[in-house]
Amino acid sequence: MTKPAIAIIGAGKVGSALATLLHCRGYPITGIASRTQESASRLAEQFPGAIATTSPGEVTPKADFIFLTVPDRFIGQVVGEIAAAGGFRPGQSVFHACGSMTAEILSPAQRLGAFTGSLHPLQSFADIETAKTNLPGSYFALDGDEQAIAAGQKIITALEGHSFFVPAKDRSLYHAAACVASNYLVSLTYCAAKMYETFGLSSTEALQALAPLIHGTLTNLQKVGLPDALTGPISRGDIPTIEGHTKALAGFKGGEAELYRTLGLYTLQIAQEKASINEAQAFDLSITLEKGRDL
Repeated sequence: MTKPAIAIIGAGKVGSALATLLHCRGYPITGIASRTQESASRLAEQFPGAIATTSPGEVTPKADFIFLTVPDRFIGQVVGEIAAAGGFRPGQSVFHACGSMTAEILSPAQRLGAFTGSLHPLQSFADIETAKTNLPGSYFALDGDEQAIAAGQKIITALEGHSFFVPAKDRSLYHAAACVASNYLVSLTYCAAKMYETFGLSSTEALQALAPLIHGTLTNLQKVGLPDALTGPISRGDIPTIEGHTKALAGFKGGEAELYRTLGLYTLQIAQEKASINEAQAFDLSITLEKGRDL
């Protein structure tokens, strides 16, 4: 049985990974459109018969599934240009891959009879090769009309992934949570590495030293879940250790001390939910953390 033909609009990390992985799973890639002819041709040459162009409206009419993987800020502009060129038709499924936007931004395609939805991979892509590696097995947040969601689920199944529905009203909250889990993990690691630089480690050495600890924490999260994966001095109610931390951080001027304090106060809630400290211990720890502001 012939699988639906696919056009990719945007030859960046996500678009390139989707095209490559779906092609390997038997989906014909009929066209690649990108901001430059060079990037479109570089990706399209991997797929026999695929058209490479800088004009998305040239490749969308022949496709059954269209993925708009352009930068988020350009999605509305690009879908409008394709619609103005008559590049959508009834029965197509049109998706964008933005986490925070709803399917509403694709309304120009919907008015021309296409089914529209958002299909966002809950994954981090540092480059094209890691995107190809990380995408299979990931979770995807879906939203849109019924037909697009059904089509999107088939794509996700082909990628050995898992899907869940995020209502339009909750897309920003969903994406904020993803930023906390991914982007802010990088920020936290950066913060820890800056502390290690104080006693002579380079940022590369600090990352190498911290990486096994981070991996171990992720393993704990997967093995025992939340909140039981929480360890450390707050989980133990260890006030002298927290006092030492706040004193050591007092000389930092890049926001490290305030970040430590804010996260510490939040972690008190998790430790109480874990039942590793009681309410009185949580109160004493909060006082200790707040005193750090005066150092």
